[in-house]
Amino acid sequence: MSGPGISVVICVYTEDRWEDILAAVSSVRAQAYPALETLLVVDHNEALLDRLTKEYKEAAGVRVLANAGPRGLSAGRNTGIAASCGEVVAFLDDDAVAERDWLRYFAAGYADPRVMAVGGRTEPIWASGRRPDWFPEEFDWVVGCTYLGLPDGRVEVRNVLGGNASFRRTAFDFAGGFATGIGRDGDRLPLGCEETELCIRLTRARPDTVLLIDDRAVIHHRVPEPREHFRYFRTRTYAEGLSKALVARSVGAGKGLESERRYTTRILPAGVARGLRDAVLARRGGAGRAGAIVAGVLTAAGGYVVGSVRVRRGGVTYSVAGIEGEPRREGGSR
Repeated sequence: MSGPGISVVICVYTEDRWEDILAAVSSVRAQAYPALETLLVVDHNEALLDRLTKEYKEAAGVRVLANAGPRGLSAGRNTGIAASCGEVVAFLDDDAVAERDWLRYFAAGYADPRVMAVGGRTEPIWASGRRPDWFPEEFDWVVGCTYLGLPDGRVEVRNVLGGNASFRRTAFDFAGGFATGIGRDGDRLPLGCEETELCIRLTRARPDTVLLIDDRAVIHHRVPEPREHFRYFRTRTYAEGLSKALVARSVGAGKGLESERRYTTRILPAGVARGLRDAVLARRGGAGRAGAIVAGVLTAAGGYVVGSVRVRRGGVTYSVAGIEGEPRREGGSR
């Protein structure tokens, strides 16, 4: 196999996603460009750890690990990175499946030695079978998917999106791991931006770094029924504002909000205009989409204000871990 060896890390936390986890692993094992290994990192759930260890005990190339850090997605990813053998580490959400050429497109991006990360495109699988009429494509990031406004093709970006991304292993030597205190923690408040903070930190540590998104590297991400409702939309946009405040405090508002300024001044107004036009033409959902965009902006802005106040008062902190050592427990086989 020519090209870099790739370790795939899938972080898991609940037995409620058992079938999804099995499907995610199966999609990795079916890749046209084979992964060196699949690392399942279990976030402080002994029952799930034991069950997965038994499930993959005889499976070549699959290892099951316990999160060696604090509870949450960032520490789980760091555990997987520390245990990985590949030159490249890819991350796949536990409720997503990758298309057959996913890793092949990732691998191709690393032909340029300056490239330190390659991300892909994430398509939603709606629990109801179709996108809710009111849900704007500009806000598909709310459900962990590629949103309208990202550039097409293989392009250079400020940051990749964490649920469908890969990094050169040496990137973590230069910049450290994912910051704990920013990202997801199971079913609690759905914070994010840990990959944004890491990517900005990486480009500061290595100014010649190139970060890419290749929209041919496709995964399909399940959107459960509760996330199809406006209540979750509002919660997630508020949490994004909180997270952005923490990132901006760390890296500066200039870099931390660079992409967001274009998004809010160009992409979202165009989305509102399309929604209002559709409403005038009596097309289903137009007014709802326009209203959701406005509500999403206002809710995220409110979260940003609250987060900024908390940061200034010292009420919100995060830490960046180095990547070293091995997890305290593992099972399965390589």
